[in-house]
Amino acid sequence: MVMKLFKLAFLSLCGLIALNVKAQEANFSEVPGTVIAHKPKSGKVYLGSPSICKLPNGDYLVSHDNFGPSTKEHEMAISNIYRSTNKGKTWRLVTEINGAFWSKLFVHNKEVYFIGTNKHHGNLILRKSTDNGSTWTAPVDTNSGLLLQGEYHVASTPPIYSNGRIWRAIEDASGTDRKIWGPRYAAMMISAPEDADLLKAESWTKSNFIPMDSTYLNGKFGGWVEGNALVAPNGELVNVLRVHDKGSFDEKAAIVRISTDGKVATFDHAKDFILFPGGSKKFVIKYDKKSKKYWSLVNYVPEDVKLGAKKLPKVKFSTHIRNTLALCSSTDLMNWQVNKIVLQHPDILKHAFQYADWLVEGKDILFVSRTAFDDGLGGAANNHNNNFITFHKIKNFR
Repeated sequence: MVMKLFKLAFLSLCGLIALNVKAQEANFSEVPGTVIAHKPKSGKVYLGSPSICKLPNGDYLVSHDNFGPSTKEHEMAISNIYRSTNKGKTWRLVTEINGAFWSKLFVHNKEVYFIGTNKHHGNLILRKSTDNGSTWTAPVDTNSGLLLQGEYHVASTPPIYSNGRIWRAIEDASGTDRKIWGPRYAAMMISAPEDADLLKAESWTKSNFIPMDSTYLNGKFGGWVEGNALVAPNGELVNVLRVHDKGSFDEKAAIVRISTDGKVATFDHAKDFILFPGGSKKFVIKYDKKSKKYWSLVNYVPEDVKLGAKKLPKVKFSTHIRNTLALCSSTDLMNWQVNKIVLQHPDILKHAFQYADWLVEGKDILFVSRTAFDDGLGGAANNHNNNFITFHKIKNFR
């Protein structure tokens, strides 16, 4: 009898938990966009590096990695791949990949690729799928996707094509001071012929790397990462990087210049820092031929937010402010304007729309966000350690 009562009590408790979970899931309706993935902060697993691509058959693929104290990101990181067959209305988990971090999905010659590292500061690796992202090759050696061995840092920024080659910005992460964010990272570029076997390491050329110099920006230069490969208006290949300026809330980016053969990277600190809204957080820049403009989704910091943030003890730098996502544009890659506030929340500390990756589809921009938002389970741990990956559309962006 006691066992029966215990069993009934246990089943009742499970039922209450199930009902409570359903009630909590209803709170997801307050989250902007379409929820692709969610992790409650109690699990101490956070969702990073959102990436999106459109497959040749019209489906969308989205990826994200998992980071935080309950993961093994420093040993063998895990990424998840999702597919939508109905233009982003619903999403289904396709596969989980062991050994993928900070990775970007892209389509090349009608096949989908996934480039990143195998772990936090790991080898640079590349995978390929011939079945629209369901299964992937394994980068076991230099003939199957192991491109560079060592310590590297990348982000979900896209490759580009120029001069018959494919180009990708990366960072060497083997700097002498590996315990401090920033000093360990050096800017560089890799490239390969468009018709080469991209899984073979010998297909790729790497530039020299440029270490950060703490004397830049009047001694307030804190580091650069998450570069974007781009072609400047004059045809020059460049790498535009996120910049940490510890001396100002006026955000900046850095433009590293790459030789046409992809072997030489150069930087002039006197002229190659530019003012860039949202430049202290990860951004993706793309050139749009129709508008003849460069576009980006950035964590812009409006002036009123700057004033309020300076009064918060936990907000020391602009990199800590991620509650506003804005659409920006430029005609020359040097001078930028804010076109539209896309997403915003009044709270700075536990809300964010960050690390946006995006693509153009007709008149619209489709993007995915690393989102920190209320979920009925205590919300996000903080604005950086988020709890959602969300999908969004900007209509008639031009």
